[in-house]
Amino acid sequence: MTWTPHATVAVIVEDQKGRFLVVEEFSGGRVVFNQPAGHVEEDEAILDAVRRETLEETGWEVEPEHFLGVYTYKAPANGVTYYRFCYSARALKRVTDELDAGIIAAHWLQLDDIRQLGEKLRSPLVLECIEDYRNGKRYPLDVVVDAQT
Repeated sequence: MTWTPHATVAVIVEDQKGRFLVVEEFSGGRVVFNQPAGHVEEDEAILDAVRRETLEETGWEVEPEHFLGVYTYKAPANGVTYYRFCYSARALKRVTDELDAGIIAAHWLQLDDIRQLGEKLRSPLVLECIEDYRNGKRYPLDVVVDAQT
């Protein structure tokens, strides 16, 4: 059997009221909450994936500002290992109400409300990434070298 890890991006977006942009979606037959996130497509620059996934899942255009880190997670449901490149971004404007299939809605939630979601979070990385962001973890965008750009 061939081991095939999955490269994904996740995006932390905080508004001026201290709320975070989260996605309510169907996954594995249940409703869960996540950051705007998804797979990096073949030949796609990582920062382009950040912008695209956020737009497709929330309707918001964003501009990446910082790199937070690479987070590794092996999903118990399917045994897949995910490498999550997490970024923070600034919301520019909402440009569409049309969202990806499987997305129920985009919400702006306070951190306490996100914590209370508990088992409804898609993975433990959702809260871990937000907590790292809130604790000031930030690196320049160019710490990730992307030969595509």
